[in-house]
Amino acid sequence: MMPQNFEEAGRKVDSTLKDAAEKVEAEVKRAITYLNDEVVPNVRVHSSRGLREAAEQLRKLADQLDTHGRGR
Repeated sequence: MMPQNFEEAGRKVDSTLKDAAEKVEAEVKRAITYLNDEVVPNVRVHSSRGLREAAEQLRKLADQLDTHGRGR
């Protein structure tokens, strides 16, 4: 009777692991979808805004350098 109990226990473990793997896979897919749909677009918007602000600050710095260079 022992081998049958081991086989049954093995099947239960396999089933439990399979269910867990399916749940993990579904959660990973959900996380990827969230990243692609919510996070990436926000990063793009904020990154472009940051680049625009940096460009404006660089323009101001260049203007100051030009102004101070002429004053010499």
